[in-house]
Amino acid sequence: MKKHILISGASFAGLTLAYWLNKFGGDQLKITIVEIGKELRKGGSPIDVRGQALNVVKDMGIYEKIKAKEFIHDTEIVNAKNETLVNFSINNFEQYRGDIEINRFDLVEILYQATSDNQVEFLFGNSIKTLTQHTQHVAVTFENGAQGDFDLVFGADGTHSIVRKLAFGDEKHFSKFFGVYFAFAEANNIPTDRAKDTGIVYREVGKQAVLYQFHHSVNALLMFLSPKLNWDYRNQAQHKQILKAAFGKDTNWKIPEILEALLHSDSLFFDEVCQIHMPTWTKERVALIGDAAYAPSFFTGMGTTLAILGAKNVADALVASKGDYHAAFASYNQTFRPFTESIQARLAQGLKVQLPENEQELQASIEFFKQRAKG
Repeated sequence: MKKHILISGASFAGLTLAYWLNKFGGDQLKITIVEIGKELRKGGSPIDVRGQALNVVKDMGIYEKIKAKEFIHDTEIVNAKNETLVNFSINNFEQYRGDIEINRFDLVEILYQATSDNQVEFLFGNSIKTLTQHTQHVAVTFENGAQGDFDLVFGADGTHSIVRKLAFGDEKHFSKFFGVYFAFAEANNIPTDRAKDTGIVYREVGKQAVLYQFHHSVNALLMFLSPKLNWDYRNQAQHKQILKAAFGKDTNWKIPEILEALLHSDSLFFDEVCQIHMPTWTKERVALIGDAAYAPSFFTGMGTTLAILGAKNVADALVASKGDYHAAFASYNQTFRPFTESIQARLAQGLKVQLPENEQELQASIEFFKQRAKG
């Protein structure tokens, strides 16, 4: 009888895990992915595939497709008058050479195409409502009223994971806030006065605004330092009020235009900069991967890489243990933790460069990129 595995979340971690379980399990597994979105989530800022994750996507046979969609661009840091202070290409930085930066949706689509065959069932526009663990299975009720029993359940559903909440407890027990909020959305009507495929960055003390130009679209990003707010990650109207309070009086650079675009967006993404720290990523027949387990924050540039590598680690562990999930989960917790902790430790330095807290740190951050640009 086939084992039935449920994965919550159709993004980097969930799709990668489904691919490898399908490859290793063959006819012995039935894999279902439930995704709260009605389709694959579009948009988002550029993301990176780095280090050993490049070997994983090569083994998946999708490296060339990812490489073909690589987002090769220059980045300009500008002042309030839109004058260029420094111009650089992150692809030329020594520690990033060979890595691939790509539009988030391009990578999700490539992973989906690699994963979506007859062995993988997708349930879009749905989510897990209840999750009850039994000795031989996990009983799941979905938001649409459907029910099912699964041998294993994987939470690959992001920083605000519903699987983590249901199986491990409230998010507040695992989330570490770093004093920053951010938001992004498409802003195609904002003129940049720069060549295509150029990222433009403007910084003030405690604030940053960015325009990422892709081939056919422009993404706008705002971020700001703030004490912990009382906010609901599902309440977009509230998010827009928070942005108005933070940026409504700021007239420098293109911030008024960016704010206007975000306030009128139907697909605004707003969140806090945080990390997820957990003593264990598994509980009986449930396991967490990607941001649900160890979100490092986008300031590290390693969230996608951790998601891909974590998914592969779990799949490899299940193969090595011949399906003994107790042994596989123990191996996953032990072998992958040192790497995740080393990545999470990078955040403090990244924050200091990206969001300086005073004028001295602001000038130092600009000088930092000037020195990097010189090689």
